[in-house]
Amino acid sequence: MTAPKPLVVVGDVLLDEDIEGVSTRLSPDAPAPVVDVTGDRSHPGGAGLAAALAARGGREVTLVTALGDDPASEAVRRALRGRVRLVEIPLEGTLPIKTRVLAGGRPLVRIDRGGGTPGEPDDAVREALAQAHAVLVADYGRGTASAVRPHLEGAARRTPLVWDPHPSGDDPVPGARIVTPNGAEACALSHADGQSLRAYARRGGDLAERWRAAAVAVTLGERGVLLTRPGAGTPMLVPAPYRAQGDPCGAGDCFAAATAAALADGALPEEAVQRAVAEAAAFVAAGGAGNPALWRTESAPGARDEAPETDPFALAERVRARGGTVVATGGCFDLLHAGHVGLLESARRIGDCLIVCVNSDASLTRRKGPGRPLNPVRDRLRVLAALGSVDAVAVFEEDTPAALLSRLRPDVWVKGGDYSVEDLPEAEVLRAWGGQAVVLPYLVGRSTTLLAHRAAQAAVRVGPASP
Repeated sequence: MTAPKPLVVVGDVLLDEDIEGVSTRLSPDAPAPVVDVTGDRSHPGGAGLAAALAARGGREVTLVTALGDDPASEAVRRALRGRVRLVEIPLEGTLPIKTRVLAGGRPLVRIDRGGGTPGEPDDAVREALAQAHAVLVADYGRGTASAVRPHLEGAARRTPLVWDPHPSGDDPVPGARIVTPNGAEACALSHADGQSLRAYARRGGDLAERWRAAAVAVTLGERGVLLTRPGAGTPMLVPAPYRAQGDPCGAGDCFAAATAAALADGALPEEAVQRAVAEAAAFVAAGGAGNPALWRTESAPGARDEAPETDPFALAERVRARGGTVVATGGCFDLLHAGHVGLLESARRIGDCLIVCVNSDASLTRRKGPGRPLNPVRDRLRVLAALGSVDAVAVFEEDTPAALLSRLRPDVWVKGGDYSVEDLPEAEVLRAWGGQAVVLPYLVGRSTTLLAHRAAQAAVRVGPASP
């Protein structure tokens, strides 16, 4: 497999803080909710988040940004150390801090403070851009793009450049390959009226013409992304692969980073946008920028293929902390079929996250016999993680998931088929912490064994291939 190509991200970094809690009452001295804090966390936002997302999977990423001597700048340096290469522009003032207070996972208020002015870039900035296979400009209107603009104009003439704009920032440099405003930004930047796809297509085409950009991709949340060209040509709508339930904070950064990364690897704009839409949906479903797995230290090379990125235990703790319901189910999932998909979709609707417990290869062989699994656990995890109904997966080596469930402590354990709750061996385990086992309807006649038999019979009927 070809190694991912280097990428340079240019833009404004912020420090994002989330204060999480539960709100069940109003303050006695004002009509304001009282939040009982259950936890808080901070991580790089803006261009820092985009760079960290682009660096997943081992891509070499250089971040050109303005940092100072304040505590917020130091926190960003620590968080990005070992993930991206920093090329710093001096910052006069302090790094902006964006604080969200959330109750039950939903934002109640946002507090912005701090800010400074970027200084002059040096030769290191020019050298970094000269080596890039693609450039992403994450403009948050804080001045970094303005300071680097002469270098960006040169970069756009020789390499794919993606510009994520901001209403208070600069216009993209001429020749940008793709500009990625969201719907609200497109409305603020264009005078066209209406919220229909036609209106957004007109805005995108007008903006592409005004900015002399090859294309404008207007991100519309659950509706997908509208890829437009200069003028009034027919746009391409790339719908979201599924309705992602999760924190959308940072989804635009993920989309822009994935688009630039795809262009760096040689993808066409249409291919890049399709890949980016899928990655942004998965990012939101996994918890967005607040997903703890995003900011943990990377595993050893190759480990990323063994399991999806969302840590099931951290996810369960986060959902419980905000008063949500953790749902789990389990099985072999050797050949994923319609019965599995229906069960997983129904299970996800019960609570606020769905964690799937999967038999390891050895466990599955003991249960199903020689010749199984048909698919190794690495492939089974990857297929499950791609489903919009699945938030995380976990592997168990034992014959039953009892030990794994004792660590996850789900509120609800789901099984499908002709079981009764009393027959489920996991039911007794769940009673230890007040969990509940339930049985859901299952599509009759769908099973991995039946599929395997049909495939074998079809191979016999066809016979060996002719030489």
